[in-house]
Amino acid sequence: MDHHKPQRCTRRCALLHSARAASALALQPLVTHCHADSSTQSTHSPAPDSGVTAAVSESLRLPDSVAGISLPNSELTRAAAQLAFEASPPELFYHVMRTFVFGAMVMDARGERFDRELAFLGSALHDLGLVERFMSPDQQFELDGADKAQEFLLAQGVPADRVATVWDAIAMHTTVWLAARKQPEVAIVSQGAFADVAGFGLDALDSARVAEVLEVFPRLNFKQSVIDTMVEHCRRKPQAVMLSQFAESGRRHLQDYQPPILEDLLLAAPFDS
Repeated sequence: MDHHKPQRCTRRCALLHSARAASALALQPLVTHCHADSSTQSTHSPAPDSGVTAAVSESLRLPDSVAGISLPNSELTRAAAQLAFEASPPELFYHVMRTFVFGAMVMDARGERFDRELAFLGSALHDLGLVERFMSPDQQFELDGADKAQEFLLAQGVPADRVATVWDAIAMHTTVWLAARKQPEVAIVSQGAFADVAGFGLDALDSARVAEVLEVFPRLNFKQSVIDTMVEHCRRKPQAVMLSQFAESGRRHLQDYQPPILEDLLLAAPFDS
């Protein structure tokens, strides 16, 4: 990760703060699936060397653990992982899986206790707002994802207080300093996502464990996917990303894209001073 240089860190933070979710990506290797007939095959096409069976059913099976981190395996977490898998491109699915594992590794290293089911739900569902069918025309992707996760979890009969925690984790995940002040089940999603997007906190972890995570859930073309997603959101939802860090990528990559900054809005306000 090259976030050590001050200038790049500033830019990376920009990419992250609201691009984080945009960095949603990934899905291939140690993820295994159940065989099925052609009428129920998934639309995913695993890479030749991924270890994933080409003809797979819509029933996803994850490893029991990755790099010493157990993946929750309740009926609810399986349903959440299934939703993310079916809705997301491979890059995005692998990213949300890495988010949970990296987040758990960092939190465990700090000795922080957290509800692993809630942490997994927030991680697995945190980038649903980047999936076209769940996008609203005018909300930031964090809110789109939080709203879809809330809808899904309530339909599964999850108590409202637990749903609210997942909603907060997803809605706040690109604002790392805010999420960090919340309960661990909220903070872990932001921590894991930023670890995956910018490498934050990974230098304190065993490099062999980090390598195992990347082998099981490969990055694919992660960095370029993040950039492309941010730029596309600037094209698609210029008002929604106006004051977010996505806008910085829009200014860099889109000709004539000049959304107002907060100072512009302040000066345009209908007051004398």
